[in-house]
Amino acid sequence: MSFEEPTATNPKRLLLLVTASSYRTGAFTEVARSSGIEVAHGIDMPEALATYYNVPLALDFAETESSVAKIVAAAEATPFDAILSVDDSASLLAAEASVALGLPHNAPAAAEAARNKHRMREMLEAGGVPVPRYRKIAAEADFAALAGEVEYPVVVKPLMLSGSRGVIRADNAEEFVAAAERLRMLLQRMGGAGDGQAILIEEYLPGGEVALEGLLTEGELQVLALFDKPDPLEGPFFEETIYVTPSRLARELQEAIARRTSEAAEALGLRTGPVHAELRFNERGVWLIEMAGRSIGGLCGSILEFGTDTCLEEVVVRHAVGLPLPDLTPKEGAAGVMMIPIPRRGMLRGVTGVEEAEQVPHVTGVEITAPLHYPIVPLPEGESYLGFIFARAATPDEVEQALREAHARLAFEIEDEIPVLPVLR
Repeated sequence: MSFEEPTATNPKRLLLLVTASSYRTGAFTEVARSSGIEVAHGIDMPEALATYYNVPLALDFAETESSVAKIVAAAEATPFDAILSVDDSASLLAAEASVALGLPHNAPAAAEAARNKHRMREMLEAGGVPVPRYRKIAAEADFAALAGEVEYPVVVKPLMLSGSRGVIRADNAEEFVAAAERLRMLLQRMGGAGDGQAILIEEYLPGGEVALEGLLTEGELQVLALFDKPDPLEGPFFEETIYVTPSRLARELQEAIARRTSEAAEALGLRTGPVHAELRFNERGVWLIEMAGRSIGGLCGSILEFGTDTCLEEVVVRHAVGLPLPDLTPKEGAAGVMMIPIPRRGMLRGVTGVEEAEQVPHVTGVEITAPLHYPIVPLPEGESYLGFIFARAATPDEVEQALREAHARLAFEIEDEIPVLPVLR
């Protein structure tokens, strides 16, 4: 990869693939422009809306072939130096379009595996990376008949959803049938076909869990951050809450986690750009749970700072277009974020205690992202959080304590959903 600064006569140009609901579009756009990079946006949006809002490059992320053609046509007028998917939804499109334009990219098969849990397990296993026992079944399968064939405990997962959505632990046959039925109902409501209506049955792996944020350059992994997840993730659902970095794990274990991540990236065909990995560790070793060819989602990445106040988005953008990278030494001290969990289903009517939470020592911000007077749904059916709490301190222990204390000061008014009554005729 060659590195050169952009000039007025030879600016770098980046295509960001985003959705209307992405948290991070503004952050990526701002850091790109501050680095002298021209930014174009490919937005997942129907043509009718694109015309109304005057969106130059409207795409359908689910229709890869037609969207690649649109990107190639746009590049003919003004070439791109890189294509970057902000979220998982466009990772395959970014890879396919980069192939078509001869830009640095990960293999499309790697992007596909990052979206399909069964395909990921197959590729990891073929690449010599240990995986838990797994089995793919159809959502319309006879779960009661299968229950006697399963070795418990297991985790029931959708193949194509992310963020722990639809993931349920089952410790016996009765729980397995109930979990699979619950997941089947979720998949039916969402629609789709093929692997969108398939289920993965996977051996439950006990142990601790971490998240690794890394950067790949020609297949070499540089660890940017390793996050501890101090809250136990034992099920029956797997809602993530607190991330704290730097990790408090033993150095030898941290090195083993980095090695496993590098091995998994190679097995999946990931060679360039950011990676976000979720891993478990126990007495049997280190296990890759998930890996995506993107940086950490939501607002979590905002806690990471490098060198002299360099943010994660700036690192990712400069790496993508081939600009010199800043100092990647993590900022001194510790940082953390709490993804505020949804306690129960209902209508969010009010939030109190935000100012009190912000006054907790070491808390740097509280952001409530769930809109008032809208329904909220917890995992396993839900796909979002109430918001985020951010903290920075000298030690990880201080960060964790601050996040917990701030969360304890928040109160959420949730009204039970009013059932829809049938129309009488």
